[in-house]
Amino acid sequence: MDQTQVPPPRFDVTDAQLVLAARILEDIRDGLPADEAIRHHPKPEGGFVGKNALVLAYRQLAEAGEWEWDPAFLRRIRMKPSRTLSGVTTVTVLTKPYPCPGKCVFCPTDQRMPKSYLPDEPGAMRALQNEFDPFDQTASRIEALYSIGHPTAKIELLVLGGTWSSYRRDYQAWFIQRCLDAMNGFDSTNLEEAQAANAKAACRNVGLVIETRPDHVDVDEIAWLRSLGVTKVQMGAQSLNDEILALNQRGHTVQATRQAVCLLRAAGFKVVLHWMPNLLGANLESDQEDFARLWSDLDLRPDELKIYPNQLLEQAELYNIWQQGGYSPYTTEELVDLLVQIKPTIPRYCRVNRIIRDFPSTHVVEGNRRTSLRQDVHIELERRGLKCDCIRCREIRGRSVDSSHLLLEDETYAAGGAEEHFLSFVTPDDHLAGFLRLSLPGPDSPRLEMRDLESAALIREVHVYGQSVGMGRSRRGAAQHIGLGRRLVDHAEELAREAGFGRMAIIAALGTRRYYARLGYVLGETYMVKPLL
Repeated sequence: MDQTQVPPPRFDVTDAQLVLAARILEDIRDGLPADEAIRHHPKPEGGFVGKNALVLAYRQLAEAGEWEWDPAFLRRIRMKPSRTLSGVTTVTVLTKPYPCPGKCVFCPTDQRMPKSYLPDEPGAMRALQNEFDPFDQTASRIEALYSIGHPTAKIELLVLGGTWSSYRRDYQAWFIQRCLDAMNGFDSTNLEEAQAANAKAACRNVGLVIETRPDHVDVDEIAWLRSLGVTKVQMGAQSLNDEILALNQRGHTVQATRQAVCLLRAAGFKVVLHWMPNLLGANLESDQEDFARLWSDLDLRPDELKIYPNQLLEQAELYNIWQQGGYSPYTTEELVDLLVQIKPTIPRYCRVNRIIRDFPSTHVVEGNRRTSLRQDVHIELERRGLKCDCIRCREIRGRSVDSSHLLLEDETYAAGGAEEHFLSFVTPDDHLAGFLRLSLPGPDSPRLEMRDLESAALIREVHVYGQSVGMGRSRRGAAQHIGLGRRLVDHAEELAREAGFGRMAIIAALGTRRYYARLGYVLGETYMVKPLL
């Protein structure tokens, strides 16, 4: 039996709740849907047993040998299964409040929080409750996910807050070290020890994401991010119009964004851009033109995108401009129409992670208050007979996969002076089971002072979709651990050899290094590398 690899959670569940949960589990095993079974057994004092109690009771019954451990049954009682349907379990942590180099008019300011965050956003609330301690934030989030039945062996750590690159580097190193300590289960003496331990820890880091500003990215910063183990960088482009950026006091130019994206891509990072419609000075027509520049500009073309429609908040300087008649927010209908027009234009190699910020609607003074904007957009797309082919819209998620029926596709495009290959396994009905991003640097690609990357092709990402499955395990019908990643890497190596590259470098996360070692890669300075000839 393999239930999980992390310590039991500390969430309080009474003995009476466990007894009630056992009865509910019997009904579920007899075929009753979980939610219906829960309603059949209300608590004597009122209310219902939570799914965390069901998961705990099931684990205890299995440990005692009274029930056979069945991952399929756990999936039936898991709370919010979509959280891990992208193949990994995301844990979000926030850095402490710290002065921000930006003066953006649209950003809310709250002295208790990092710039642009409000204390009643879900992730921000958890950070505030844990006093921004990285260990406590990470540990409590892993335990919470464990308690509601989610696998926690593969963790993507998402570090949010202010501009990461503006924090002191000793704080950054300590922050990452303590997050890793929470995954590893012990206190390390330094970052290097924590990194080394995570390669074989119970909760392995399979992706480390930070967010920064384009004007903070240079060759030295890239080397530092790699030493921390960062694999993905989020940046606020916000607009691709210098006049709009200046009007909103963004503090950087479009050229800074282009240069930052090129440098990050050349170093193998996955690049996530934030784009904001409805900024001060923009209109519906200019926003549509601006969005098109993300894909027409060969120095942009991000791997992932967060669409954050500007929201009018009383805590931002934009509120004063609005009061004086200088700004007008889009209505929900206008915003939905704009997004419906632009979403089908997103390339197949890009994933749209979000379409709205987590600001509670009570903070929005005027304009769109709908937090379900993504669903609204998809309903309207379907009504108009349109569809979006971005990665998120094509993920297999919970569907079963027959590997013999998968098709290998190679979408090739130019970006940042490199030839990019988006290799993907898709089902006959075009659902995405897994993909690999291969970058073949060209003569116009930025040159970085990094030995691992000399004369090397780059694998920037390997991702297999579907419900997250523990390290080294498989599940019938699941896409993970059936050899798709290896096949994608083999094909990427073949393409790189044909293009004349003698080496391959992979920007591997700490917890994936052992996987690539089995494919013949060895750890260089910060990348996994392998000769191809």
